[in-house]
Amino acid sequence: MAAHSYEQPYEPVRRAPERRGPAGPGGPPPATAAGMPAEPGPRAAGRREGRRRSEQETMVSEAPRRARGRGPGGPGGPGGPGGDGPGGPGGPGEPPRKGRGDKPAWRRFLPSWKIVLAGFAVVTAGVFGMIAVAYANMPMPTQDQVQDTVDDMGSVIYYANGKDVLAKLGTKRVPVDIKQIPRHVQDAVIAAENSSFREDSGISFSGMVRSVYSTLSGAQVQGASTITQQMARNYYDGLSQERSVQRKIKEIFVAVKLNKELSKDQILSQYLNTIYFGRGAYGIGAAAQQFFGKSVTNLTPEQGAYLAGRIQNPDAFDRAELAGNMKPTEERYVYVIGQMAKLDPKAYGSLPSKSPASPKRKKPSNKDYYKGLTGYMVEAVMNELRNKYKITEEDVKTGGYRITSTFDKRLMYAARDAVNKHTAGLPGEINATMAAVDPTNGRIVAFYGGDDYEKDSWDDAFLSQKQAASAFKPYVLAAWLDSGYSLNSYLPAKGPLKLEGTTPINNDHASGASSIDVVNATAHSVNTAFAKMGEKVSLDKVIEIASRAGLSKERLEDARNRHHYLITIGSGQVTAVEQAGGYSIFANAGKHYDNHVIIEVRDREKRVKYREKRTFAQVIAPDSAADATVALQAVVKQGTGRNAALYDRPVAGKTGTNNENKEAWFVGFTPQLSTAVGMFRQECRTKGGKVIPPVNDNCPWWRGKNKAKEKKYTQQKPYTTAYEVPLGSGFQGATYPAAIWKAFMTEAMKGQKVEQFPARVNTGVPENLAPKPVPTPTATKEPDEEQPDDVTCVMDPCNDDDTGRIITIDPNQNDGLDEDNGLLGGGQDPGMPPYYEPEPMPTGREQW
Repeated sequence: MAAHSYEQPYEPVRRAPERRGPAGPGGPPPATAAGMPAEPGPRAAGRREGRRRSEQETMVSEAPRRARGRGPGGPGGPGGPGGDGPGGPGGPGEPPRKGRGDKPAWRRFLPSWKIVLAGFAVVTAGVFGMIAVAYANMPMPTQDQVQDTVDDMGSVIYYANGKDVLAKLGTKRVPVDIKQIPRHVQDAVIAAENSSFREDSGISFSGMVRSVYSTLSGAQVQGASTITQQMARNYYDGLSQERSVQRKIKEIFVAVKLNKELSKDQILSQYLNTIYFGRGAYGIGAAAQQFFGKSVTNLTPEQGAYLAGRIQNPDAFDRAELAGNMKPTEERYVYVIGQMAKLDPKAYGSLPSKSPASPKRKKPSNKDYYKGLTGYMVEAVMNELRNKYKITEEDVKTGGYRITSTFDKRLMYAARDAVNKHTAGLPGEINATMAAVDPTNGRIVAFYGGDDYEKDSWDDAFLSQKQAASAFKPYVLAAWLDSGYSLNSYLPAKGPLKLEGTTPINNDHASGASSIDVVNATAHSVNTAFAKMGEKVSLDKVIEIASRAGLSKERLEDARNRHHYLITIGSGQVTAVEQAGGYSIFANAGKHYDNHVIIEVRDREKRVKYREKRTFAQVIAPDSAADATVALQAVVKQGTGRNAALYDRPVAGKTGTNNENKEAWFVGFTPQLSTAVGMFRQECRTKGGKVIPPVNDNCPWWRGKNKAKEKKYTQQKPYTTAYEVPLGSGFQGATYPAAIWKAFMTEAMKGQKVEQFPARVNTGVPENLAPKPVPTPTATKEPDEEQPDDVTCVMDPCNDDDTGRIITIDPNQNDGLDEDNGLLGGGQDPGMPPYYEPEPMPTGREQW
């Protein structure tokens, strides 16, 4: 029976409050005649308000409530819900139950288990769908995505023989094929890093769980990433090393795809050729050499286990071993051989008991190739690679080049020893430099630019530009002969000689004759003769010959513009390397090969990429070179360079000493080798004029002993500045430079075939720039007649009758003839200012 409602204006329909009927609880409420509920009055409204409060209190009460029924006959009626009729819910036939209104409040907010299950299914499907989409859209890495550094391979520089290593630079990597890697080495790495590698799909769920455990426990023995994941991360672009969920997910996808596309051998090969093992070694090939000094093919299982253990944390293991703490690597080794025994008990089960201690390793060889003499050679090679072949230092460190230099190891150290032997005990301000060039090909076989590149990186042989003094005169001689004039020409032997735009030129020793032939003028270095020769052939011709022989044309032209004809007696600046190469035109029939320090460059595939230039410039004719050599031999046989003579073979060369002995040279050659030795002196002065000793051949920019504490001075505003000053008495081209040259060449020529110079050709025609002396009769001297005391002539010819006479003497004998001073301005009056005034120079020689 449906319940009736009573509608009041502007009021909602309300259910009458339940009341107990006469039959007991749950009986029908009293009704009006129409069967409608009684109209609520004020008392009823009060009861309703009390009921609300009762219900609010009931919500927090723990007492049971009877549920409201809706059975037939009306709520609370017989047989109806909550009534007393039989079989009705809540009636005597059914035990009382709780209704929804009786649930605790918190349970009303819980969703049904069906809703939860449905929601979980939807989310799971969505997640897997997104994973599937992401996996499908993740591209397979290609060769174009290979990281730039995965095949980085350091370069090796060799000495000239192509066998002895001069230096190894850059990334240590020796690529190897998987077939070259023994199975036990492969298994060692697999046991240490990813024991399921040969069976897994590229990822390892146990590894992920292990990662969580190791993070919580702080203990890590085997990585969370599989070998495939590590390879993907280290081999291809796009997978950074950062620790993030996004990176890990991408790594997993890529690893799965790689595992499908590549064979296990390919994956393992790429991994073992890129992974870092410590000591700067990338890849198993380099690691085998760095730790055991052998090829990877010869590694034992124990050695493989040791290297595999290092993959986990190579830098930390390096630091521990360098500190003498072998425990970390020893523990790791024990772990790896234990894992190997589990991986293949039959093959490696006995390793833990047979080899409980790790194998003996090589001592770390972190050689600094920029120390000592090696640094100068490496720097020379790097400069030529950069300037000539456009190969940068970064290219060298990563490109895997094989570079053969021109340097002879034995001669490099012979050059150093010769310099140090003859300069021992001299002031530290005095510097010596040397270079030796093979005239037949232009190879710089040896040089001396300093003792230790690490302390003094300025290479005097290549960089120090000093006045050539009289050692420049052979180029004037070459220009003379190449212009068609002969050695039989006569030249002025007395000064002063006045030439346009030039200070008067004199000689540093007296001559009794008014003229001299070319051979004797060369032997005794007569300034006036060479200045006049330069005037005759033109300075342009002299510069052309000298520049084609390898000297800087820019510097030569600058010297001509500033000094005019003084360039003929050596006002231009040269380096030891330039001079050694320049004289090669005399030793090699007028040919000049460019000076160089690299024979060839091969790429990582051992293919020749660059090779030394084998063409030459024919600077002067072979006949001119032969006659010039005759004159230069006279320098050593009878002139200013006799101290340089070798006992077993012919030598030709030229001395040179400039104003106030500021620079001294001897440049000489045999048919096989041309060598230049130069000396100079620099003094470190403060602004106040105080002289400070140099530090490693450089003027200190700081004051005191500790430059780290210097606050006032900087390298831009230094405490001291370098000034070039005279070498001092006893320093001439024929003394220290000639002695150093002889010591070096004696060693260099050991075991070399004795070769003769070409015979005199007498090319050209005589061109007398001074009257040829006419012999005059002289009275026969009585046997007891004494020589007058005022004889001052010390240079042949002492009179016109001696002209053309060739003096032959023991090359090893020095009879006291004056050395060639080659004075610029030539033996000027002591009261005259010298040609070259001291000028301040930058503090560091590297800025000169």
